[in-house]
Amino acid sequence: MSCTVEERRRVRRAARAIRDEVPTESVDVLAPSASQYDAWTLDAVLRDVEGVPPEVLRELALAGLTLQPMPSQTEYQHVAATV
Repeated sequence: MSCTVEERRRVRRAARAIRDEVPTESVDVLAPSASQYDAWTLDAVLRDVEGVPPEVLRELALAGLTLQPMPSQTEYQHVAATV
């Protein structure tokens, strides 16, 4: 199995777990060619939260993803993480 396949699987698993753990507006998995970070990227918009919840940080850590800095918005928290 290639490294790329494993990276994609890790990001997809984290995306599913985040959808199950916290209220979300959207959760997307972006291929390196579609990501501004040139890496497999988890892009999520969380609703009704202040900051990034511990449950989300836990899932990102378990998947070995790196949280990218994103500004929060009024009632939404944007989260981006890369492999």
